[in-house]
Formats: sequence, C-alpha cells, structure tokens
Amino acid sequence: MTAIEIDQASAVAPYEQLRIQLLEQIRSGELAGGTRLPTVRRLAGDLGLAPNTVARAYRELEQAGVIETRGRNGTVVALSPDAATRGAQEAAAAFVARLRALGIPDDEALRYVDAALRS
Repeated sequence: MTAIEIDQASAVAPYEQLRIQLLEQIRSGELAGGTRLPTVRRLAGDLGLAPNTVARAYRELEQAGVIETRGRNGTVVALSPDAATRGAQEAAAAFVARLRALGIPDDEALRYVDAALRS
C-alpha cells in the first residue's frame, strides 16, 4: 500500500481524501482483491486522524462494494463480482501467500510470474 497523505489545509475533508486515495490504489490494482486493510484504529493513528474519520471512509467504500468488513477477520478489498476476475484474484493471492511463506522476495516472485506467462 502506497503511503497515504492527508492535507489538513485542503478544502477536501480528510475522510474524503482517504477514501479517494484508497479507491485509486484499489482501481490501479496496487491493492488487489482480498488484500487486508489496516484496522481503523491503526490507520487513524498512522495518519493522525480520528478513528471516526477513517471509519467513515471505510463505511463509504463498503457501501460502494469496494471493500468488505469481515468482523474479526478485518477489512479487505472486495473481490470482483466477475467470476473469472475473482478466480484470478484468488489465485494471485494464494500464490503470493505461498511465496511469502517460502521467503521468496517480491522481485523474484515477479520473475517467476513473467517466466510462466512467457512459457
């Protein structure tokens, strides 16, 4: 997740700045489906915001179907409603989890994916 920056001097409310930045990261694919987001309290502390500000941004993203709150399992980026895309997202998340469990660095993992796509 790219660092989020909140401009306190901006005319745009902090919750809206956060919502927009998270949405951009999700749409760009930087935050893929299934990615777990920080807790409201943690993100609020990291950004110097009130927890209610982060909660409002999360709530609006959840109402738009962009993220899902899974109770004790936290908040995650929603998987695509398209079955093929959802399957690809799930496979990618499983692949990343497996490589991280093996201690494979991200740059090396990308080389494996690139080689597999070319074969």
